[in-house]
Amino acid sequence: MAADWEERAARAQVRVEDGAVRLPEGGDERQRQLTRMGNAAWAAGLSWLMAGRREEAGSWLRRAAETYRRSWEGAPPGSWGRPIGAMKSRLIAGDAEGAAEDARWALDAGAARAESPIGIYAAVLGHLVLGEDDAAGELGRGLRGRDDFPAPVALSLVALAAGDAEGYERAIRALVADFESREEFLEDTAVADTVLALQALAQERGLDAELNSPLVPP
Repeated sequence: MAADWEERAARAQVRVEDGAVRLPEGGDERQRQLTRMGNAAWAAGLSWLMAGRREEAGSWLRRAAETYRRSWEGAPPGSWGRPIGAMKSRLIAGDAEGAAEDARWALDAGAARAESPIGIYAAVLGHLVLGEDDAAGELGRGLRGRDDFPAPVALSLVALAAGDAEGYERAIRALVADFESREEFLEDTAVADTVLALQALAQERGLDAELNSPLVPP
């Protein structure tokens, strides 16, 4: 399996470098191309992580975060997936300083005032990264029970903000099961990235759960 993940990582790296060579100078296609490059760098980082190559994983996950940040300029309003992707990449890479910078980016951009659940998610994640758990909990509770937002993610966020170890363990295991039921993954990279990012936040709070899944690193 390690060799397969290494091959996946190498292919993803080629996509990033190929995209950089063909990056337009400006316009809508530039931000689209940067997003594709960010996704490919993310896939490379997660693939290296699954292969047990943490140094390479961290390098490519940080590159993914940086590329998502670059793609923000010229992006359509409400493109909250980009700061979310950046924060998750930094958290998985163990880059606390970078994650905090990206959290401030999301909040300064108005994520907490967003009308969409994905925008509120970006704000909740940002507050958690910055250790502002009361603000995270207040916003996160509004994500529970919605038809347009995954329940296990909402419950995990609220439990993290509340310091609720039992609630977090139930929610994160439900999220793992949700990932395991999926047939399609971004960049065809079968890794539970949201679980890994939330586990990083949980570890900071002494709440991380012991998980066993083919979709998380051993």
